[in-house]
Amino acid sequence: MLKVSGIHVYYGAIHALKGISFAVEQGELVTLLGANGAGKTTTLKTLSGLLRPERGSVELEGNGLHKVDAHEIVHRGVAHVPEGRKVFPRFTVLENLKIGGYARDNSALAPELDFVFQLFPRLKERQKQYAGTLSGGEQQMLAIGRGLMAKPKLLLLDEPSMGLAPKFVEQILENIRAINKAGVTVLLVEQNAAMALAISHRGYVLETGQVILAGTASELAGNDLVRQAYLGG
Repeated sequence: MLKVSGIHVYYGAIHALKGISFAVEQGELVTLLGANGAGKTTTLKTLSGLLRPERGSVELEGNGLHKVDAHEIVHRGVAHVPEGRKVFPRFTVLENLKIGGYARDNSALAPELDFVFQLFPRLKERQKQYAGTLSGGEQQMLAIGRGLMAKPKLLLLDEPSMGLAPKFVEQILENIRAINKAGVTVLLVEQNAAMALAISHRGYVLETGQVILAGTASELAGNDLVRQAYLGG
């Protein structure tokens, strides 16, 4: 479904991604692991069109994305839920969700809205509440729900558990598993490596802008380097 081939991305003189390649198949939940600065967020921003690679290609279902504008990439079926949630604080929960479906006809949003409210009942209860008054966990639910309103083929999730209370972390990751089981392909960047691997099919490990390991979730969980660096030994 998604094929990333030898992409190089720069921030000025800084060579952030150094020819990384990986793939995500239809229906998979794949996680990207790596320390801060490894290139995980840069990778997601490149896939969603917020950054352009200097070299290399990104393909979704055989069609190139690496030269396509970000808003058009949404139309093609990619939704990006950024690190830090970035909800619109002065808009209500419902307004935030409808913004997520901006590329679609309002009359066609009902099934996605029902799915979001089924997945996150708390959002349904608070749909008239301003997003800025929600807790961090609730805002993360809203950010994910907003991404789902685009009816994506591929959902990019950047650190969805960051800064959340422990009770929300497990809940959010279970929600991500449910989203994937509902048929949405997911590429996940997550600081909680153990829980990310527990819900993923496969994973890749990035280090200084390069892929250094790849394998099934169980293979990576059993790898000595991964265990020492990300799973507490």
